[in-house]
Amino acid sequence: MDRREIRVALGGSAVVGVAFGMARYAYGLTLPDVRAEFDLSELLVALVASGTFAGYLVGLVAVPRLSARRGPRAPTTVGGVCGAVGATAVALAPTPWVLALGAVISGSAAGWVWAPYSDIVTRIAPRPDRPVLLAAITTGTSVGLAGLGALGLLGLLTSWRVTWAGIAAAAAAVTIANLRAVPRLDADRTRDEEPRSLWRRALIGPLTYAVLYFAAITAYFTYATDAARSGGLGAWSAPLLFAVIGLGGLAGLGTGAMARTVGTATVAIASVHLVGVALVLLGLGRGSLLLTLVSALLLGTGFMVGSSLLAIWTGAAVPDRPGDAFTSALVVGALVSIATPAAMGAAIPSVGLPTVLVTAALVTAVGVTSLAAPPLRRQVAPGQEARR
Repeated sequence: MDRREIRVALGGSAVVGVAFGMARYAYGLTLPDVRAEFDLSELLVALVASGTFAGYLVGLVAVPRLSARRGPRAPTTVGGVCGAVGATAVALAPTPWVLALGAVISGSAAGWVWAPYSDIVTRIAPRPDRPVLLAAITTGTSVGLAGLGALGLLGLLTSWRVTWAGIAAAAAAVTIANLRAVPRLDADRTRDEEPRSLWRRALIGPLTYAVLYFAAITAYFTYATDAARSGGLGAWSAPLLFAVIGLGGLAGLGTGAMARTVGTATVAIASVHLVGVALVLLGLGRGSLLLTLVSALLLGTGFMVGSSLLAIWTGAAVPDRPGDAFTSALVVGALVSIATPAAMGAAIPSVGLPTVLVTAALVTAVGVTSLAAPPLRRQVAPGQEARR
C-alpha cells in the first residue's frame, strides 16, 4: 500500500473503531449499572437496545444520498459527530428518556461511517489492495473494543458515566483525525441523475449471511455483560470480556487471504459457527471465568472475520457500486438487529437468559449451513473476482 492508502487505513480504522467498537456496544457493557441507577425493566432495556439499532438503520439509509451529494467522506464525519453528541448525552443523562435518546444517537454513528469506506477504498486503491485495506479498516473495531474495555475498567473505579464521557472524547478526536487523513472525494452525482437497480444475483449469498451473522452477534453483545454478572463473575469481568473480544478480532486482518484460499462461503460459515459456539459457552459457562474468556475470544474472531468478509464480499458482488451494495447488506443486518433484542427480552423472563443464548446459537448455526448449498457456493468469491 502507498502512503495515501495507509493514511486512509489509519483514519478509517480509527473512526470505525470508535463508532463500532465503542459507541455501538457501550450500552451492553454498562447495562447492569444503567439498569440499577434508573431501575429499568427487562422490556425497557430491550427496547432501548433495539432503539440503538434503529438509529444505526437511519444512518445506513441516509448514507447513499449524502454520499451522492457531498462525497463519501461526508457520512464518516456525520457519524463521528453523532458518536460524540450521543455519548455526551448518555454521560450526562438525568432521566431514562435522555439516556435512551443519547444511546440511539450514539448507536447511529456506526450506520454513518462503515459503508462509505467501501466507496473510498474503491476510488483510491487498485483492485489487488482493496481486500487488505477494507479488512484493515474494519478490524479497527477490535482496537475500539479493547479501548472500550479499558474505559469500562475506569468506569468501575469511578462511574459508568465516565465510560461514556471517554467515548465522547474519542469520537471527537477521531473525527478530526479522519478529516486530515482521508481525502475529500468528489460526489458521484450520477447516482441521483441515473438511478440503476442495485440487484445482482451475486448478492444472494452476502444478504443471506447478513441475516444470520447479525442475529448472532447482536444476541451476544446485548447480553454478554448481563450473562457474566448474573453468573456470579465480578463487575470487572465485563470490561475484560470486551478487551478479549478485541484481541480475538485481530484475526480479521487475514480475512482477505482466507477468502481467497478456501472461498467466501466457507469463511462465512466458519465465522457464524464460531459466534454460535461463543453464545453456547456464554450461556452455559457464564459462572466460569475461563469459559467466559474463551467465549469472548471466539466471538471476537468470528465477529471481525465476519464483518470484514461482508465488506469484501459485497464489493466483489457489485464492483461498480460497492458502497451501496455494502449498505444494502448492513440495512438487512440492522433490521435483524432491531428485532433480536426485543425478541430476546420478551423470552428471557419465561425461559431464562442461558436458554435464550443457546437457542440463538442453534438457530443461526442451522441457518448458516444454507450457505453450503450449491446455488450459493457458486457465487463469485472476492479472490476470483479480483483475478477476473
